[in-house]
Amino acid sequence: MKRLSHNPILVPEHDWEKRGAFNPSVIKISTKYHLLYRAVDQEGISRIAAADSKDGLSWNHKHILIEPDQDFDQYGCEDPRVTFIDDQYIILYTAISIWPPEAKGIKLAIATSKDLKTISSKKPLTPFNAKAAAILPKKINNQYVIALTVNTDHPPAKIALAFADQISDFYSPDYWHKWYSNLDQHQLNLNRLNSDQVELGATPLETSQGWLWFYSHIQNYYQPDKRIFGIEAVITKAEDPTSIISRTTKPLLTPQAEYEIAGEVKNVIFPSGAITLNQGWRVYYGAADTFSAAAEITKSSLQHSLEQSNLKEVLKLNKSPHNPILTPDPNRPWEAKAVFNPAVVYEQGVFHLIYRALSPDMVSTLGYAMSHDGVHFETRSTEPIYVPRMSYEQKQVDGNYSGCEDPRIVKVGNRFYMFYTAYDGQGPPRVAMSWIKVDDFVKHNWLWSPPTLISPPGIDNKNTCIFPEKINGKYLMLHRVGGRDIAIDWLMDLNHFDGLNWLEKEESISRIEHSWQGEKIGIGAPPIKTDSGWLLIYHGVSDIDSQYRAGAMLLDLNDPTKVLARTQYPLLEPTESYEQKGLVNNVVFPCGAAVAQGQLFVYYGAADQSIGVATIELNKLLSYLKDSQQTE
Repeated sequence: MKRLSHNPILVPEHDWEKRGAFNPSVIKISTKYHLLYRAVDQEGISRIAAADSKDGLSWNHKHILIEPDQDFDQYGCEDPRVTFIDDQYIILYTAISIWPPEAKGIKLAIATSKDLKTISSKKPLTPFNAKAAAILPKKINNQYVIALTVNTDHPPAKIALAFADQISDFYSPDYWHKWYSNLDQHQLNLNRLNSDQVELGATPLETSQGWLWFYSHIQNYYQPDKRIFGIEAVITKAEDPTSIISRTTKPLLTPQAEYEIAGEVKNVIFPSGAITLNQGWRVYYGAADTFSAAAEITKSSLQHSLEQSNLKEVLKLNKSPHNPILTPDPNRPWEAKAVFNPAVVYEQGVFHLIYRALSPDMVSTLGYAMSHDGVHFETRSTEPIYVPRMSYEQKQVDGNYSGCEDPRIVKVGNRFYMFYTAYDGQGPPRVAMSWIKVDDFVKHNWLWSPPTLISPPGIDNKNTCIFPEKINGKYLMLHRVGGRDIAIDWLMDLNHFDGLNWLEKEESISRIEHSWQGEKIGIGAPPIKTDSGWLLIYHGVSDIDSQYRAGAMLLDLNDPTKVLARTQYPLLEPTESYEQKGLVNNVVFPCGAAVAQGQLFVYYGAADQSIGVATIELNKLLSYLKDSQQTE
């Protein structure tokens, strides 16, 4: 996207726009261009102003169009989008009814005009927090359509569409209450990460391919010093504008010019208008909440940006509405503080969960729970089924964590092998291995073998498991030595660890810097064999916001050191209160997964306090991975 040399095309001139003339919405009628924009006076009160032009670049006849003179907009009228339909101009804008502004007083309003010189009517629209909205310039299936951004000031924000037979239907609070109760069904889902914010930009444009949307995608939204305001694009189906045909995954424009960097709010660009040109499009945007500017993109350039990614939807696992499915039990001291990071095995039609339990004195043991549907656990052990037995997992320093942590369990032959983090609260954590016969396990005879240390002394190691079968005559083990990448070792047999031979790091799978998995990655659940490859659920820690998220990889069946595909965006992230607040905030940490009736069940620790489960159709996930084909 190329900035115009005329920029900024609009600057503050009058007292009523002394602090800003920005976020322009432009419409062309015949040979004349009309521009509506947000004008902010010295006191910070916003009005909607208008101007006109013969070329769409030089603007004349500035005047105030909408004043904040009603209860619903008495403290400001902001960020208009204008559409011409049914022989009238319809303007949707943000109405501020409370000062200082807060979510419950930031809502949408609608105004109409015949000539953009005077207003025929204006009314409140949404009874809930919303802004950044426009009415589409054409009916779809004989219905009017409003695109709006909901919960902008009570995130996560969602872009969604509302349909009605008559414009007047949108004036009904009952309409909106019913619509809001099914918000997710109306969403145009452009979210990629829970740390980002998306908002409607320009009024969508009709093209031969479908509806073209230029919208605002703000990266790292919850970290003001790291925010990146970007303009992105998406094309949706003409008759179903929530269905994505193609989309960008990188900004077409970010703040770089002086008028975008310096102003009332630094480093901000916000698309709010767009028009179609002969060979492309012109996007009008607010710059630094002070100026208005424009940039153009050709059809070929936009097509190239869209083709760089074949991503349509960003797939997410479906979290159970019953989450958290297990919580601490205050009546059992050994699990009174937390239960989290569970392994799972699906055996004889039953989900067997082995979870980390934490006592108030910070000792970790392992508990057990059983379920027939994978969600409701009807049986739960009253005592730990595995406890620290060796000196290297016994507490050495009062008050520190210690014990047996974060199990992964793999079935090999007639045994379940369990790998866990052994920690004494003093030295670096190490990996231990124990096994139990399958028959004893399903009968709840907890006859575990003595544990064996398999990682070397003095080196941090955790997040370990083996593949459930030999590959080319060898066992393959995944772990994380040194705390950054997934390490890989080949073993001839599981008796390799004798106190002299340890896990090393023959090969590795690396993190991806400056992303949700940029700080470190580690295995989540043990690999699952599929016809498409080994499915590995793994966790990543961001080098931007330090949140724990989870994604998936597809590894080659015959050489799992080869990554065939990898999710560009996380499948699971901390979006719910039980994942965002706990012993460690903003954590989802899977340790187990199982396949039953074609569904993948992923079990995870939430904020190091409780346990959740999320599901997805296995074939859907495999198809998504194969389509994404991101290997690094």
